[in-house]
Amino acid sequence: MRPVSAAIVGSAETTELGKIPDMSGTQLHCDAALNALADAGLTPADVDGIACAGESPTTLALLLGITPDWVDGTQVGGCSFMLHVRHAAAAIAAGHCSTVLITHGQSGRSRVGMGGWGGAGAGLNVQFELPYGPVGPPTLFTLPVLRYMKTHGVTEEQLAMVAVVQREWAGMNPRAYVRDPITVDDVLDSPMVAWPFRKLMCCLVTDGGGALVLTAGERAGDFPHRPVYVLGTGESVETPLVSQMDDLTTSKAFRVSGRQAFAEAGITPADVDHLMIYDAFAHLPLYGLEDLGFCAPGEAAGFIWERNTAPGGRLPLNTNGGGLSYTHTGMYGMFAIQESVRQVRGQAPAQVDGVTISVAHGVGGMFSAAGTVVLGNQLP
Repeated sequence: MRPVSAAIVGSAETTELGKIPDMSGTQLHCDAALNALADAGLTPADVDGIACAGESPTTLALLLGITPDWVDGTQVGGCSFMLHVRHAAAAIAAGHCSTVLITHGQSGRSRVGMGGWGGAGAGLNVQFELPYGPVGPPTLFTLPVLRYMKTHGVTEEQLAMVAVVQREWAGMNPRAYVRDPITVDDVLDSPMVAWPFRKLMCCLVTDGGGALVLTAGERAGDFPHRPVYVLGTGESVETPLVSQMDDLTTSKAFRVSGRQAFAEAGITPADVDHLMIYDAFAHLPLYGLEDLGFCAPGEAAGFIWERNTAPGGRLPLNTNGGGLSYTHTGMYGMFAIQESVRQVRGQAPAQVDGVTISVAHGVGGMFSAAGTVVLGNQLP
């Protein structure tokens, strides 16, 4: 399959990350949008396509003064932005638009303008899972991780190591929310949230956002920074109920999304120099490594334990510190893409030498959706 010819020519996060008590989610979308446009040397007048999640594209277009030819409001959770990249690349290739702005902004910590925490009263999870006691992701995600640990013999220490290694990367990143080194014992001694998750195995809760600007690959050399080409993309969904996964030790959506993206890019895992896997909780990188083909089933925990993903390892993973240490506003996928872009550009705080291909993989809900993006520094 021929790769889509599109490139990311603008990329930026909100001016601040972490605690931003004086900006709403909508304002964070706009802040990120203007920063990304400035990074590309553009203004809102140059944009003819817009995509966002967590905010109405209608509202964003109005506030930025854009009347777009193409709009995408796809919202499937934290991987929505991977899907936006895929849809934008296809729209550009089809001639529906030429310059697409993708935005994210959430007041996840300060909750400015975010409303309450209530869910849809008629949702399947409300009817068929919540009556049994789970009260959100920290408890719902325990179902697959406990089965995974039992099936593959993964220990609590190995699960804790995911957080330890990512904190090492965060220590090299001045914008990371937490940077102090931690040990496996520190993780296991942190407060219990829901077995087996301790506090340091759970994502941060922060404010912030990010934005991307995409255009046709052949135009990419006309912009200020090194272009980052979209080599391949994938998307899929499985189930809104974690209890109804086909197999609790692997994600069908992950496998489909990854297979699509790798096939479109014409690569194998051996070609990947740098990897970002959504890490709302410490077990997610284990599933990602296996479902994307970097490790055989049951081998990911040992792979991380042996420091293959740590600084100096052969597969640098979550080099911004991830959702566990860098930032996590609620929908983290945008930040994974941002770090992939920085690494391919050669501009990351914890820059890995020789990154030509980076993969950003995201999850939505409790394994309900997945999106994968393969980025590179050369035209496909």
